[in-house]
Amino acid sequence: MSKSNDLKGLERIATTLGRETSFSGIMQFHTTLKIDGRFQGKIISPGFLYIEEGAVVDADIAVGSVVIGGTVRGNVTAKENLELLPSGRLFGDIKTTKLKIADGVVFEGKCEMIRDGEDLDVFTAHAEELKKQVKTV
Repeated sequence: MSKSNDLKGLERIATTLGRETSFSGIMQFHTTLKIDGRFQGKIISPGFLYIEEGAVVDADIAVGSVVIGGTVRGNVTAKENLELLPSGRLFGDIKTTKLKIADGVVFEGKCEMIRDGEDLDVFTAHAEELKKQVKTV
């Protein structure tokens, strides 16, 4: 795990899906979530998501911040920041205001940098509204 300041949310993990846990559906949370196991579906939150090394997530993700150390298959929108750790594997598109990618990461997809995360409301806006709000750099 990185010693980055971006990982402040790890100090206060509210919920953990353990290594032996497999969950399917729509996951919504408000503060922090750590995934060690398997998840399939959709993740929506204004909070912090940490995907541990060895975890497998097949989902579209829309969160405040996310750190990826495991494997993600799906599109990721992070209103504040997105960090890919050396063990991270991401197969999908990214939209974020801040992006940090470590050496050794596997990333296959497109990346759009959002100029102002406050202008992007991924939790209530419809797809056409989001397209109008996203400004690429």
